[in-house]
Amino acid sequence: MNANSEELYLEAEADIKNNNYAEAFKKYESILYEEPDSAQAHNSMGWLYKTQFDDYAKAENHFQTAVKCDPLYPHSYFHIAALLMDMERFDELNGHLEKCLRVRTIDKSWVYGRYALSEELRRNYEKAVYYFEKAILSSQHDEKIKDYRQDIERCQMKTEIFKRHGG
Repeated sequence: MNANSEELYLEAEADIKNNNYAEAFKKYESILYEEPDSAQAHNSMGWLYKTQFDDYAKAENHFQTAVKCDPLYPHSYFHIAALLMDMERFDELNGHLEKCLRVRTIDKSWVYGRYALSEELRRNYEKAVYYFEKAILSSQHDEKIKDYRQDIERCQMKTEIFKRHGG
C-alpha cells in the first residue's frame, strides 16, 4: 500500500470502530480502485459484506481475493473460517484449516481451536476435546490455555448430556 492508501485504510478502520460503516465502505472502495491487490482492503470489505449486509458470497469473494493478494496476511484466513463455520460448510472448513496449518503467520493453536469448534458443532465431542488439547499444546498464552480448558470442560459436560439422551 502506498502512504495515501495506508492513511485512508487507518481512517476507514477508525470509521468501523465508530460504527460509521458507509464512510468506511467508501474508503475501502477508493483504496481498491487505486490498489486492487490490497489484501487489507479486500479483507475489510469482506468483513463489511458479511457483518453489515449478510452477503456471504461477496464477503467470501473479498476474503479469497485477499488471500490471493497476500498469502501471509492472516486476518482473511480467520474470516474465511468464520464464514464457513457460520454456513455449516464443515468439509470446506476442514480443508481451509489444513491450509492454515501451512501458513507461518497463523497461530496454530487458533487453527486447532477452530477444528475443535467444528467438531463440537457436529456433536463429535471426543474429537473436539482432542483438538482443544492440541490447541493447548500449541499455545503459549496462559489466558488462551485457560479458555481451551473451559472448552474441554464444556465438551465433557455435553458428552454426558448427549449419552443420557441416547445420542
